[in-house]
Amino acid sequence: MSDANISEGAFDPADYAEELAAAPSNLEVGTTLWFENERVRVWDLKLNPGERGPFHAHTRNYFWTVVEASRGLQRFVDGTFVVRDYEVGQTRFLEHTPESVLIHDLENVGNRVLRFVTVELLD
Repeated sequence: MSDANISEGAFDPADYAEELAAAPSNLEVGTTLWFENERVRVWDLKLNPGERGPFHAHTRNYFWTVVEASRGLQRFVDGTFVVRDYEVGQTRFLEHTPESVLIHDLENVGNRVLRFVTVELLD
């Protein structure tokens, strides 16, 4: 499975200034929290074509798996963006802490539903 970027570029973070200011305290990394205990949080992230999830912060190690494929656009706080095609079954593990936070958004720029299951590791 490819993790290659379709395109990369820049955007003006000022267009999202309010949302970016709130992003460090937005720890909702999906659209629906399916399960939580002392060790994990399991999120569903479902975006219809044209829908966008707001800027949010990843402060824990986590992994995601694509369960419905489409094309996604991610913007980052440094003003860069990437566009990727996501394939069913594609899975990625990322390591983040409160000291090494990832802040980004996700927009479905494809023509089908884009859906991930994301699991945050809490311990």
